[in-house]
Amino acid sequence: MIRFLKSLVLLPIAALVILLAVANRAPVRLSFDPFNVDAPVFSADLPLYAILFGAVALGIIVGGVFTWLGQGKTRAQARYHRREAVRHEREATRLRAYAPESEVPGPYTVPNTGRTALPAPR
Repeated sequence: MIRFLKSLVLLPIAALVILLAVANRAPVRLSFDPFNVDAPVFSADLPLYAILFGAVALGIIVGGVFTWLGQGKTRAQARYHRREAVRHEREATRLRAYAPESEVPGPYTVPNTGRTALPAPR
């Protein structure tokens, strides 16, 4: 089902990208010298679709890098909490070794005190 929906969305987008590339295959001059328009120091004649696809790819890469950098604090907190969970688990295991066997509850057992957790309704 997911594969069908992905195909339903991606196939028309792929068709539009191919049409864009075919319609814009004429070369255009890409110049990185804003001061000398007649004879730029660095320029390249590329198809327009290559320039557009390159700009989109560069935008995706730059956006991904800045997103990754922006999430650094969250990743650091996750590492800290993961280390704390491991530390607490080790401490609990160490303390279980010192408790008498009859007092060590299993991981999902509730101690039987003969009482209910809540008072009976009236």
